[in-house]
Amino acid sequence: MGIPVGDDNITVREAPIVNTTLIVLNILVFIIAVLFPWLLLPGARSYADIVYSLGFIPLYFISGERLYALITSMFLHGNLIHLIGNMLFLYIFGDNIEIVMGRVRYLVFYLLSGIIASVIHTITVILFDPQALLVPAIGASGAISGVLGAYIVLFPWSRVRIVTMWGWIPVFMSLPAILYIGLWFIYQLLMGLTTAIGGVSIGIAFWAHIGGFIAGLIIAPLLADRRKVLAARSVIEYY
Repeated sequence: MGIPVGDDNITVREAPIVNTTLIVLNILVFIIAVLFPWLLLPGARSYADIVYSLGFIPLYFISGERLYALITSMFLHGNLIHLIGNMLFLYIFGDNIEIVMGRVRYLVFYLLSGIIASVIHTITVILFDPQALLVPAIGASGAISGVLGAYIVLFPWSRVRIVTMWGWIPVFMSLPAILYIGLWFIYQLLMGLTTAIGGVSIGIAFWAHIGGFIAGLIIAPLLADRRKVLAARSVIEYY
């Protein structure tokens, strides 16, 4: 599919403060959790302690315990690659959504998408992988999947610039969002079905991604300012 490196930016006066803050918080939490876990959680001795205490564990959610993990789990990541990948997608796609929703609505949308992703993850774990009920799920992927869902429904023909490899040679190209994000979703869906039907777990919560994406598709049009969406589309070069 290729890695996104940019998109058609919307020319605005206001900076995407919420999106930038989310990125900074995710990075800071990762650094502190890895290097100084006791600062994030008194008594924690390792990053594993942080994950098991603040990560989203489906069984606890079902029993109504540790509901705060619906939020805290969004700011934890499994490793540096996980963090960088998520923050890259959030940086490229999130600012546009904040611009057309406004800061408060965007923050609500982001968190709600992540929460819905965790709920869908819980349902699929119960149905297809009950042995994972005590396995913590972490990452901003569910919330960011919601951002992607919002992007594809609000700016389907915006161009996404990506880089892919042809052997050892980097190749740059531009694809419409509906194609690039659409292919991303198809991959998530295929992998989700494969892991569910085949009973194989590879450590990625594909159904959380699917749930967050669908949440974004549905919720974004309700929260976005239509006038801002139309204005933003008018400054995007479609071709």
